[in-house]
Amino acid sequence: MNKQTRHTFYARLAELDPNPTTELNYSTPFELLTAVLLSAQATDVGVNKATKILFPVANTPAGILALGQEGLESYINTIGLYRSKAKHLLETCRMLLELHGGEVPRDRESLEALPGVGRKTANVVLNTAFGVPTIAVDTHIFRLGNRTGLAPGKDVRAVEDKLLKVTPAEFLLNAHHWLILHGRYVCKARKPECWRCVVNDVCDYRSKTMTPPPGR
Repeated sequence: MNKQTRHTFYARLAELDPNPTTELNYSTPFELLTAVLLSAQATDVGVNKATKILFPVANTPAGILALGQEGLESYINTIGLYRSKAKHLLETCRMLLELHGGEVPRDRESLEALPGVGRKTANVVLNTAFGVPTIAVDTHIFRLGNRTGLAPGKDVRAVEDKLLKVTPAEFLLNAHHWLILHGRYVCKARKPECWRCVVNDVCDYRSKTMTPPPGR
């Protein structure tokens, strides 16, 4: 894509959804960090069901620690890998209390030093909780960047770096949300719904499906 095409791409997604945000339910940076930690290899819907029960009981580092391993597991055992996630979350809570006064740090280095927090999780927290113009590349965004020609790359870091370079500044803050939602609901992995895609005419994907299957 050239510069003008990329601007058109984002402008159309922005017009469709002017104020995009994460589908994880949260009300504080710590709740967001917790939800993102729990969301690895799990759906946002599944995480929201668990945190809907967990957060009214414990939504601070001290509150989570008070539950202990077994207590925390009892709230999140419907989520995949819940035992290891509970362990990581408890260790994260300890570090937040010991090193950051119980607050979620606002810098990448400190976030990535927390157990279970990688670059993608740090990017989500920085962008969604603190308004930092980062782009967290998951499987949806990786696929979208390569399939559409928006930001081709051999791995997630390459796609992230390319997106940060080519995304127009006016769209950078919300780019992560537009791309992940578009990849999740329209530009799907196996059967992209090109017939209802608002950017299908500026997309480089060669195998477009412009006619919906019967019954759609």
